[in-house]
Amino acid sequence: MDLAMGTMGSLLPKLLEVIKDEYNLQKEFKEKVKSCCTELKAMQAALGKVAEVPRDQLDSETKGWADQVRELSYEMEDVIDSLLVRVVGCDSNPNDHQNRLKKLWVSFRDLFKKGKDKHRISTDVKEIEKQLQKVAIQHERYKTTNLPAVTRDPLNPLLEVLYGDKKNIIGLEEARNDIIKKITEGDCKKLKTLSIVGFGGLGKTTLAKEVYDALATKFEHKAIVSVSRNPDIQKVLSDLLFKLDQKIHASHNAANLDVEQLTFLIRGLLSNKRYFIIIDDLWDKKAWKEIRYALEDNECGSIIITTTRHVEISEECCPSKDYMIHKMKSLSDDDSQKLFYGRIFPSEVRPSRFEQVSKEILKKCAGVPLAIISLASYLANNQNRDRIDKWKDLLNSIGSGLQNGDDHVDEMKRILLLSYYDLPSYLKTCFLYLSIFPEDHQISRDRLIRRWICEGFIQVKGQTSLLELGDAYFNELVNRNMIMPISIHDGRVEACCVHDIMLDLICELSSQENFVTVLDFIKGDTPLEKKFRRLSLQKGMTDPTTTRKATTNMSQVRSFTAFSPAVSKIPSLSRFQALRVLDLEGCDLGGSPGVDLRPVENLLHLRYLGLRGTNVGNLSMEMAKLQFLQTLDLQRTNSNELPSSVVQLGHLMCLILDKGMPLPEGFRNLTCLEQLTGDGVGIFSADSAKELGDLIRLRELAFKWDSRRKNPRRLFPKPDDLRRTDEPLTHFIYGSLRENIGVLDSLDKHLTIDKALIESLGNLPELRSLEITSTGPWDANLMQDWVPSPNLCRFKYDGLLESLPAKICSSSLPQLSNLYLHVNKVRPEDIQILGMLPALHYVTLMSDLGDGKNTVEQLVLGAAAFPRVRVCLFRDLLLVHPTFQLGAMPMVQRLRFGLRVNDILSHDFDLSIRNLPSLKQLRIDLLNKEVGPEDYSQAVNVLRCVANDHPKNPTVHADKYFRMT
Repeated sequence: MDLAMGTMGSLLPKLLEVIKDEYNLQKEFKEKVKSCCTELKAMQAALGKVAEVPRDQLDSETKGWADQVRELSYEMEDVIDSLLVRVVGCDSNPNDHQNRLKKLWVSFRDLFKKGKDKHRISTDVKEIEKQLQKVAIQHERYKTTNLPAVTRDPLNPLLEVLYGDKKNIIGLEEARNDIIKKITEGDCKKLKTLSIVGFGGLGKTTLAKEVYDALATKFEHKAIVSVSRNPDIQKVLSDLLFKLDQKIHASHNAANLDVEQLTFLIRGLLSNKRYFIIIDDLWDKKAWKEIRYALEDNECGSIIITTTRHVEISEECCPSKDYMIHKMKSLSDDDSQKLFYGRIFPSEVRPSRFEQVSKEILKKCAGVPLAIISLASYLANNQNRDRIDKWKDLLNSIGSGLQNGDDHVDEMKRILLLSYYDLPSYLKTCFLYLSIFPEDHQISRDRLIRRWICEGFIQVKGQTSLLELGDAYFNELVNRNMIMPISIHDGRVEACCVHDIMLDLICELSSQENFVTVLDFIKGDTPLEKKFRRLSLQKGMTDPTTTRKATTNMSQVRSFTAFSPAVSKIPSLSRFQALRVLDLEGCDLGGSPGVDLRPVENLLHLRYLGLRGTNVGNLSMEMAKLQFLQTLDLQRTNSNELPSSVVQLGHLMCLILDKGMPLPEGFRNLTCLEQLTGDGVGIFSADSAKELGDLIRLRELAFKWDSRRKNPRRLFPKPDDLRRTDEPLTHFIYGSLRENIGVLDSLDKHLTIDKALIESLGNLPELRSLEITSTGPWDANLMQDWVPSPNLCRFKYDGLLESLPAKICSSSLPQLSNLYLHVNKVRPEDIQILGMLPALHYVTLMSDLGDGKNTVEQLVLGAAAFPRVRVCLFRDLLLVHPTFQLGAMPMVQRLRFGLRVNDILSHDFDLSIRNLPSLKQLRIDLLNKEVGPEDYSQAVNVLRCVANDHPKNPTVHADKYFRMT
């Protein structure tokens, strides 16, 4: 029920803002706003308690009250935003170019307009205050003492695993054997802790029990205990003691002992004993720490296995031991079919007529065993099994709410929703927001975070940037396995998607809370007067009744998102009045002339305008009216001009430009800008290059710079040139002088802009990410003058540097974690310098030579080199007799560099990669000049033998030549 709070998080700060003295509002109006603020604070406190109870466990009265409060909070925010837009917004945009008479008329007109707006807004506030009081009286002043107690978690999966049907164990053999190998090899006396982590329903408990069954007979004491989402640690420890030794449990009346007493008893029992314990279903770090105190490390070769849905908890269980964290994978297509059909037709051959529909159902299940078993159990019912119409009905219901009342399906929904209910309130809102996107849609990380901000889901905390908080929210959802990370580059997740089954559940929740409405699935009984808040148009509406319902009232819509299949069904944008988010990304508006963007300039509440990939052409709208705009995405709009009025958008945080779209004069006024990216950024003049340095809040900058220079013409021709031309010498010299003057002027102009850019880059103290794409080399001396931000975390220079810039060092870049450089000549000391960067995680260092001439002789990486690097790629760079000393690159997983075949075949060849404990993948670029195929094959075999001697047996890839990039 967190969504019942509606816009409370963003509304209350706005209420406090508008009653400040600086707005010069009427006293009566201020008192009304203060009264509403007091009421809403009381409601927020009450709703916080309601939010702790799942909606299906609340009585109808509480649900209705919460729904009323939610809608009132939406209406109140609309009123306050109208005040900010009409009263404050008008004052912030005077037209300085009008003559005196026109200015006088505009002043009178604005004065009347403001007075009219103030009266209307005051009336609206009074009406909302009355409604708030009415709702309060109806619910007896927000008493929440009679709320139902939160019922127990769904059926404990451990019971099914311990005592259920073994036929469900499919597709776990390889994972079981891998875990057994990890926990049995190595030091036989050392305590080993392994954690199994994964999305709910993937079979973590089942896998742990499989390992337990294979090894339990080798241990004196063994037990499996479940923790659950709201653990009673006293009961958990009591259960653990009971399973370890029932006699001790009974003799000490352990059920009545406290946590400290139980910890003492368990530690005493396990002292000098070899034990195997599985701690199942961990949800928080505190519970693990309390349980861990009871499990003594007695040097007897004991084993602890934990299961959890959270990556952070698995890391807490296995600190500094990534290889002891087993990440669950979805079932393969073959195993999914075995599990599915085995439940429906256990002793029969499946009828062929079900093949196609079953494939589509399994695609929705996405290899999640719990979903497969639940849906198969529903179909296994005698009334459903042989009726293909029931199969098709089930398929169609996935994506519009699985409301069929079957016990197996209901149990699956409750188990999957446990992860949702465990989220903090701020993440619940962000997670349910994903119901806007259709199934199988790749959701861009940056797009999602920008939208969260513009919707008001992320509130400022101290000096932390909203973008930084959004990153943290996204990462937490990944770590909790609520979203599936995809498109991972240099350790950063660039996009995500949602399991189809989980998407179905959050769509159902969003619909119940009137949070998101998918127009394609509006139900026939939806009242025409319903106020839609967020609309998602995914495939296009075909039912005329649905179309009428969806487009009857757009005045309350806060967010509208359309996807490309439905581009022809986009309603007129002039119908929207309170729109804050307009996202048409991927809709080809160039091929849909029916969509008119001109009304966008009148969407005064707009915070997010996403036109990426719309091919809309040049924008003719007056952007200055959109005073509250925070994100403007114009990439791939096929537009080569940015409206000059953009520079008046004082709240703009994120600006993404299209190719060939230069920044207009005066963009230094965008003082709130934190992201400036796109192919168009970089078309600089000397003045605009200086303006860049005024954007002191900039955190991410990416631009393309044409640094090519035209070489001066020779003043005197070569003798051969004179013999091939009839041009007189004097004419040749005069032409050369005239041309060289122009070239020198151009060089001087480029040098001035270069200097201005370098200086501006040094004036951006908050810069975290800098990406420069260059068409030619920058002057080496200029790069030495670069003063990078000490906060810089990512630096990519996709061009050619003559040498490693001096400022790329540990003292200047203490937080640099991602580095991509293309350097003409690499020296051994350059690699040593990079190895000293304390925070470096991902490094790609490219050489400009592909013929093997760019070599680094006798490179020795010592124990302190590259302490945190996970991926290290030395591309087109030849290392001659490199040495990796013990302790170098302790965390590197992927490593790439070049070697000579002759060096590999020499008798004293020693690659020393055995000293790299985390290595998983080794890629060698082989310089095979003047060697035959047999030598090359022999060199590859030598490399594979070296890899086989490594404890982790990393994979080896070998190329016969340096790749030119």
